[in-house]
Amino acid sequence: MHDISIISMIFTAALALICLFLILSPLFKWDEYLHVNAKGQDLASTKEALLTTLNEIEFEYKMDKISHGDYKNLKKQYETEVASIMKEEEQIVESSVDKELMAEVEKEIEAQMKSYKNKKGEGK
Repeated sequence: MHDISIISMIFTAALALICLFLILSPLFKWDEYLHVNAKGQDLASTKEALLTTLNEIEFEYKMDKISHGDYKNLKKQYETEVASIMKEEEQIVESSVDKELMAEVEKEIEAQMKSYKNKKGEGK
């Protein structure tokens, strides 16, 4: 009977440790997820705000509320900021895409296109 209690204690301890691990493990990975996801969301919201501002500037120019020179300067400034954000978003996407996988997908697409052209040529 003494053997059964030791085995049940070890089993209970192992079960408790597994449960504790399963409960706490997502918390350690959560910080990395939040950092990457928040950066992407910040870029998207900033880009959206800049595009909205560009639309407002254009509207105000058409309503003759701002001069042509101010309109050109503001438009150029905001378009430059939007372009830099778009480049940064593109770099984030490129870094997350597996290059080998993309090359393989492109090869498959080319092979499908060739077979489609061959089939289309045979039907003529």
